Amino acid sequence: MNTPIPTVAVVVFNDFSPFHVSVPSIVFGKDTLGETLFNLELVAGEEGLITSSAGMQVHPSADLSALQSADIVILPYWRSLTEQPPAPALAAIQSAADRGAWVVGLCLGGYVLAYAGLLKGKHVATHWELEHDFNQRFPAAQLDTNALYVEDGNIITSAGTAAGIDCCLYLFRKYYGSSLANKVARRMVVPPYRDGGQAQFIEHPIPTSTSDARLNQLMERIRSDITHRYTLDELAERVMMTRRTFTRKFYKATGMSFGEWLAAERLNLAQDILETTDLSIEQIVEQTGFSSVMAFREKFKTRCGVSPNQWRKSFRR
Repeated sequence: MNTPIPTVAVVVFNDFSPFHVSVPSIVFGKDTLGETLFNLELVAGEEGLITSSAGMQVHPSADLSALQSADIVILPYWRSLTEQPPAPALAAIQSAADRGAWVVGLCLGGYVLAYAGLLKGKHVATHWELEHDFNQRFPAAQLDTNALYVEDGNIITSAGTAAGIDCCLYLFRKYYGSSLANKVARRMVVPPYRDGGQAQFIEHPIPTSTSDARLNQLMERIRSDITHRYTLDELAERVMMTRRTFTRKFYKATGMSFGEWLAAERLNLAQDILETTDLSIEQIVEQTGFSSVMAFREKFKTRCGVSPNQWRKSFRR
């Protein structure tokens, strides 16, 4: 007996993002491999014209009633963090989830799922830049800001932009296995799997100056001699403070202990060297002041989510 072809419903709203809508369309569409492995439908999430901010227009093939029978419901985007999606769309998405369909939120599409009440108590992913906003709006969700995508029950959420590709390939793999999914990835010229999570892309701003001129001068001197083995007593003496006062004022000015700040400076320098040179790990350790290769690798992996060599490969391809 032939297995029914699964149906993928991609819900689109006005002010859609062309890239985010194109991702599931390419992964699940028939043109990529030249055969129909999924029935792909663009579903209008609201009435009226569906256009992007750049003026592109789509003509959905179905309305929200298509979600009643879809095997996979994908929310590829949402136009605003603060705007509640239309009630009929939320109700249709809730109903699809209740009957066991896969419900997927790519990047800001996860906000639609959250507004629908589907992420309470769920482990979820979203773009790392949205961590603070998402946690404030949806405190009942358990956000993993390092994950590229997260599956919890029949709910899948992904991080931003390109992570939507990883997420869709993951779902494709569930239906047709790694061999076909890898073939799709090759056609798209993307890796079937990606090492690490979002941590390798998250910006870690480090205070470059403070309101205290003495601390500013000290920080500049340390950056110019990053490999020196500093002690708190030595630093406190340089700025004419007691050790206790220096420790307190440095933390108040930067939001970090001196040790945390120095490690972050050294890691930022190491990232730059990895991206722009072919120096060995041992040479990088020597130029950044870490106590050993092992200590460097451990701190780098903790902060960035990948090894130094994986970082170099990711940013120098």
